[in-house]
Amino acid sequence: MPRKVVCRELGPPERMRLESFASVPLAPGEVRVAVHAAGINFPDVLMAAGEYQLKPPLPFTPGVEAAGEVIEVNGAAGVAVGDRVIVKMRHGAWADEAVVTPSQLTPLPSTFDYAEGATFLAGHGTAYHALIDRGRIQPGEVLLVHGAGGGVGLAAVEMGKMLGATVIAAASSEEKLAVAQARGADHLVLYGREPFRDAVKRITDGRGVDVVFDPVGGETFENSVRCIAWGARLLVIGFTGGIGLARTNLLLIKGASVLGVRAGEAVRRSPALGEVRLQALLQWAEAGKIRPNVSHRLPLQDYAQAMRLLIERKAIGRVALMMR
Repeated sequence: MPRKVVCRELGPPERMRLESFASVPLAPGEVRVAVHAAGINFPDVLMAAGEYQLKPPLPFTPGVEAAGEVIEVNGAAGVAVGDRVIVKMRHGAWADEAVVTPSQLTPLPSTFDYAEGATFLAGHGTAYHALIDRGRIQPGEVLLVHGAGGGVGLAAVEMGKMLGATVIAAASSEEKLAVAQARGADHLVLYGREPFRDAVKRITDGRGVDVVFDPVGGETFENSVRCIAWGARLLVIGFTGGIGLARTNLLLIKGASVLGVRAGEAVRRSPALGEVRLQALLQWAEAGKIRPNVSHRLPLQDYAQAMRLLIERKAIGRVALMMR
């Protein structure tokens, strides 16, 4: 029987369980996908703990993205058995199979394996929405990426460089910075070595950065405001380090903007925006310009250990759960 991770009570990863379930018949227009890999994102951790903005009713299965092979189709146009696909979900991806509609499927890039496909759209989609739709980054601008060793951070480093920015990558270890450098970072900042705002001022000769990509929040956001250039855009991606407070006087003095980034919600409100983003990401993936860095691949039953890799900041890029 197929298996899935089930959250029956909110809390740490260890409270969830791996359970068997019976496959249900497909309704008209539905597709069954044999999931080969599923991605782990920080919102999955927050959702299981009851700390995310989306709060599914209990019980639920975490996971917003997967990749696998179509094994059954019931009158769903444009999909065929044997198609290799990426699956997009609001939750439910950590399972051996997924029942979805064609609108939730995207062709797996021919350059990717299943683990890369399962860790692609959430991270790179967020980076795209942040840098292009919200930040409107321009060639020659200076981009500061916090958490540059994480999934969305590495995606922002890779994409920012591709878009012509000078990229400053900030991370918590030399190992993470080495991967960021391999993905195109021009300058590296190790958090424990010196205050990053001092490093940024040194690197930019006191000018500051044009765009800040911040999935960390907390004091990181507060100190970012102190190393920005005139007209800077601060992109709020997340708050893994806590909720940051903005010094409004500094924002005023620098003519700066603070922009919230919710890639998924933006697509739900404007589907056309999502189509443009998806086509660009797939084109870049096929051309070999972008690719997730999957540092860990663990079997489905090790979901708690996999989540801990994110919580303890041990992942470099992405973590994938492997079903096959």
